[in-house]
Amino acid sequence: MKTEIIRCEIADHIALVTMDNPPVNAQDQKFHEEMMLVFDTISDMDDVRVAVLTGAGKTFSAGANIKNKAGEERQPGDAWAHNRRARECFHSIMECRKPVIGALNGAALGAGLAVAASCDILIASEKASLGLPEIDVGLMGGGRHAMRLFGHSLIRRVMLTGYRVPGEELYRRGIVEACVPAEELMDAAVELARTIAAKSPVASRIAKHALNTIEEMSLRDGYRFEQNMTYDLSSYEDSKEAMLAFAEKRAPVFKGK
Repeated sequence: MKTEIIRCEIADHIALVTMDNPPVNAQDQKFHEEMMLVFDTISDMDDVRVAVLTGAGKTFSAGANIKNKAGEERQPGDAWAHNRRARECFHSIMECRKPVIGALNGAALGAGLAVAASCDILIASEKASLGLPEIDVGLMGGGRHAMRLFGHSLIRRVMLTGYRVPGEELYRRGIVEACVPAEELMDAAVELARTIAAKSPVASRIAKHALNTIEEMSLRDGYRFEQNMTYDLSSYEDSKEAMLAFAEKRAPVFKGK
């Protein structure tokens, strides 16, 4: 897997994915294509059970490269191709078969917020923030992704005023699982990743798939889907091993089967 601005390191069943496009990890075609490549590859790697996604430098991701957009002359079809790449970039994180922990080291703005909202679990540093500043540059977008994180009033405040929600407020509102000093962020994210990596990779994969699928279902249909997934999961070796280990009061040994 050869990439230049989306780096991936793997150790102890954990993939550490770092957006490294200085100075603010802005998103362009290369960014989107490499992000898709990394998470599609992680999905198929048996030795990876969980991923941690963060940004290099002081910013998680500032979103689209506005400087490049200013005065840009679009060719026919350019906008459609860009929008499609952006959508699939975010969905490659959501649809990754492994849980993804977002470690928010700094501002996640616009499309950067969409990347954050595509993760399964979020941890923030005290320097992190989430926002949709598009209204200040004559654009809009990201509202649907923000709905996965914010309630009715806050999302409108963010989208209509450009308000950036700071890390401490994100934690107070239950949007992130922790807000820690910047120097403790990666340790906290990796500790959580180790907890997930110790679980059955089959159970983690099926649980994430179920949560994504039932997100927009009714209670009745969603619970029925979960029941079916639970029944399917019980046929795997890992499920039998988990129950046996519980009965025998020992640590389970999972094989991902």
